[in-house]
Amino acid sequence: KSREAADPAADSSPKLAAAKHRDEAASKKKLCVKAAKEHSIPKDLNKVLENKVMETVLDLSYVKLSVVQMTCSGDADSEGIMSKSVSSHSDLIPGVYEGGLKIWECTFDLMDYFSEAEIEFTNKTVLDLGCGAGLLGIAALRGEAARVHFQDYNSTVIDEITLPNVVANCTSEGRRMGSGKDRKASKPPSKRPRKAEGSPDVLNRCRFFSGGWSQVSQLLLNSNKPCSKYDIILTSETIYNPDYYSDLHDTLAQLLDRNGHVYLASKVHYFGVGGGVYLFEKFIEEKNVFRTRMVKTIDQGLQRCIMEIALK
Repeated sequence: KSREAADPAADSSPKLAAAKHRDEAASKKKLCVKAAKEHSIPKDLNKVLENKVMETVLDLSYVKLSVVQMTCSGDADSEGIMSKSVSSHSDLIPGVYEGGLKIWECTFDLMDYFSEAEIEFTNKTVLDLGCGAGLLGIAALRGEAARVHFQDYNSTVIDEITLPNVVANCTSEGRRMGSGKDRKASKPPSKRPRKAEGSPDVLNRCRFFSGGWSQVSQLLLNSNKPCSKYDIILTSETIYNPDYYSDLHDTLAQLLDRNGHVYLASKVHYFGVGGGVYLFEKFIEEKNVFRTRMVKTIDQGLQRCIMEIALK
């Protein structure tokens, strides 16, 4: 308005610029919203592990991601995230690929914290939000959680990485997680594809979803199979982009049980995208829905934190 008053001749220019900005913002918003989908669990579990090479860390098996990237194409990667992440040399393409092809270090921070704080999963309903490889949810399954749901932005990640990892770890149900020290002593990677020898009963406690947070939240709340709210929500390295804070906050508010807890692991700051744990903490404070508590700080390299979040 001040520019228009100062220079009436430039009257149309700011309006055009504002309209263009609105259009760009709208298209960016559309781009960043992926429809929600529930993924069915195949009856033949060996198909899930077909051609997969497994590695081991913290006594957990997980798909070797580099092999998935080399072998996954066509229908198995209908989103094209493998080729896009490789060609752009990027672990993040906003609205297209949100990092699920990599296991980020804060995942291990949070798993260590489960042991240190003796987090109790027995008979709890758990959501692994932004699950990627699904290691946090698998830890909850081993802790005898009643139900564990896994969500990732990309359907390729769920089908090619998360679900195979859950299947590969079915044999190990109920064992306690090791501490961070055990990680160094983990077995060397197996170079052979695994067979699904475990009990499919574990999978009966699991559901798998892909899509944006707000879309998945609505799918869960409006489903024919109504979902009770979660006792525990686990999420790691999901607050790198401040543009997503509103969606994440609303999803937590809608899905967390009245007496539930969120355990969020994050770096203090994400260079390039601008998010970080203190920025998200400030965002939460302003919304006045949750209370937060920093329960652990890791000072090696770039500082990392674990935040506990609960409804006020």
